[in-house]
Amino acid sequence: MGEKTEQRDLTINEAQAAVHTWISQWDEGYWSPLANLARLTEEVGELAREINHHHGEKPKKASEDEGSIAMELADIMFVVVTLANSLEIDLTEAFREVMEKYEMRDGERWTRKS
Repeated sequence: MGEKTEQRDLTINEAQAAVHTWISQWDEGYWSPLANLARLTEEVGELAREINHHHGEKPKKASEDEGSIAMELADIMFVVVTLANSLEIDLTEAFREVMEKYEMRDGERWTRKS
């Protein structure tokens, strides 16, 4: 049985390490980037379905199980981390860079709260 992740806030690096530890216990290891992209697409579709059921015009059928937007987002996060790990991408550094990009590109785009 696998080790359960501690119940505290995780850094992005810790999340990447936890996913790596979990995947490394299996002979199959990481799936190919293309297979992970397909998984990501599937998970985003499941998130869209949950958001549509909770906030859209399409309520669930009585026979359908209640889903969780939070769990769908976490599934997406797991697959994104898996994809990054398989491509040896440090998501902490990549996220820092993308936040800098947004600040430079969109820093004056909207009205700041006072």
